[in-house]
Amino acid sequence: MADPSFDVVSKVDRQEVDNALNQAAKELSQRFDFRGTGTSIDWAGEEAITLESETEERLKAAVEVFKEKLIKRNISLKAFEVGEPAVSGKTYKVTGKILQGIESDKAKEISKAIREEKLKGVQAQIQGDQLRVSGKKKDDLQAVIALLKGKDFGIALQFTNYR
Repeated sequence: MADPSFDVVSKVDRQEVDNALNQAAKELSQRFDFRGTGTSIDWAGEEAITLESETEERLKAAVEVFKEKLIKRNISLKAFEVGEPAVSGKTYKVTGKILQGIESDKAKEISKAIREEKLKGVQAQIQGDQLRVSGKKKDDLQAVIALLKGKDFGIALQFTNYR
């Protein structure tokens, strides 16, 4: 029988993000303080979100509304990266990005943290945009999960395929 293992991934449910975006758009259209400010939120491609407003402060407030909706849908704010507001004609625009997958430098950092723990028989392999951790004992794997939950790598981590 193969050794117990699990995958460390950084994935966001696209449907949940879409629901959060739709809720934020509805709130922006109904709230009194956003009336007449031309504030809107929309998808700009597969992983990008664009927010627009006539004033910079309303734009920042709209970003906060969207972040609140993400939190309510159990999506980590580490998975949403927002840029700086830029003036485009008479409106302010900001683009946010939904982060998916673990970049290779982050994967190396995570794998180094696992190695430094010096758990016997635990290995971490980088497989594309995820990390597979395997070991002889399930207790060691649970210790690795606890270790990774305790550290901040700057990205949202999920643990899947625990066998």
